[in-house]
Amino acid sequence: MSTGSGADSAPAPTTHDSRTAPDTPRKSSMFSSLKVRNYRLFFLGQVVSNTGTWMQRIAQDWLVLSLTGSSAAVGITTALQFLPMLLFGLYGGVLVDRLPKRPTLLATQSAMAVTGLALAALTLTGQVQVWHVYVAAFAVGLATVLDNPARQSFVSEMVGPKQLQNAVSLNSANFQSARLIGPAVAGLMITGVGTGWAFLANGLSFVAPIAGLLLMRSRELHVVERAPRGKGQLREGLRYVAGRPDLIWPIVLVGFIGTFGFNFPVWLSAYADDVFHAGAGAYSLFNTVMAVGSLVGALLAARRGTARLRVLIAAAAAFGALEIVAAAAPSYWLFALLMAPIGIFGLTVNVTANTAVQMGTDPAMRGRVMALFMMVFMGGTPLGAPLVGWITDAYGARVGFAVGGIVSLAAAATIGLVLTRVGGLRLSIAWHHGHPKVNLVPRGQGKELAAVA
Repeated sequence: MSTGSGADSAPAPTTHDSRTAPDTPRKSSMFSSLKVRNYRLFFLGQVVSNTGTWMQRIAQDWLVLSLTGSSAAVGITTALQFLPMLLFGLYGGVLVDRLPKRPTLLATQSAMAVTGLALAALTLTGQVQVWHVYVAAFAVGLATVLDNPARQSFVSEMVGPKQLQNAVSLNSANFQSARLIGPAVAGLMITGVGTGWAFLANGLSFVAPIAGLLLMRSRELHVVERAPRGKGQLREGLRYVAGRPDLIWPIVLVGFIGTFGFNFPVWLSAYADDVFHAGAGAYSLFNTVMAVGSLVGALLAARRGTARLRVLIAAAAAFGALEIVAAAAPSYWLFALLMAPIGIFGLTVNVTANTAVQMGTDPAMRGRVMALFMMVFMGGTPLGAPLVGWITDAYGARVGFAVGGIVSLAAAATIGLVLTRVGGLRLSIAWHHGHPKVNLVPRGQGKELAAVA
């Protein structure tokens, strides 16, 4: 995605190093990575599987609420699904660097399919109890510890470095499309035939990605040398990231935004009920508009041939600023409309940081680095949600939302300044072909060069 802009004492990666890319971004076809047969099989499988996953999420929460009548029990289910990533995420990355990615994904996808089918059997036979759902949620979380970094790393093996940003962006578009379709289908299925059938549909949906993995051509994959088994590989991965400003700072930024800026279930439900008094329909509308914005953001990111850290910083700053503006929105419809650009910039932050980290990482380290990235991004929200929820309860939804935006904006500004200092850069504002051009250029660079940078 984004290229590193900072000075870096670490050796250049053995494959593509985004920091050497030219300043002029390369435009590419929005769906160019789908021309790669292996990735096309992967993408189509994920379309089906992601839809099933969203169906199970909705059915799982509804089932727990039906069995217990407790929102706290729903929260426990969510926490159990995230807990393995927090506890074992980094170790999962170590294993992924040692293991072949395609067989690993076949195992993790099969495990998640079995979990869905087991819940379906228990629910359809009337034997399900809430502890069954807890165990299933934890089991899915355990599979995710390996599945997430393996999928992230495997994308580059399917498409190579030149198509990496496009493929990562299309993965995000895929996920956001499923986010629009899956809950709607799950709602109809739960109302019409019951939660058990939604679990069954999710279990069967894994046939698609498993078939796609089996049909891939091994000779067309971009071979990456696996890390040998050895002691201290976790510490080695952490030292590697700590010594790379172009990796550590995007991960830190994503951590702040994931922890404080992405608590939308807390804020949007509070706005729907307490601010606009519009009920569940408003909550659904806010989420739908945001999902549409996220999908647009993913497709726009797919058109960019390259991405840079300045894109990440700008998107993060815009995301935080828009949250502050939305917090003060006086009307229901203005607030709803603002969810679209918030979705666009939030998705841009995620995709840009993801690809920046992947493209700047040595392939032998990629599993560990992406495990750290996903642990910080996914693990931050459950940690930040209680604090943000307390602020929202104590001071109101507008204050809670504004705090999230302020932290995100401050993190973007601070890390932007850090990266400019580390890279020996300065801000350049000049006119180019009659339009203002904002850029980061090396300190001491002449005005003539800055004007066309």
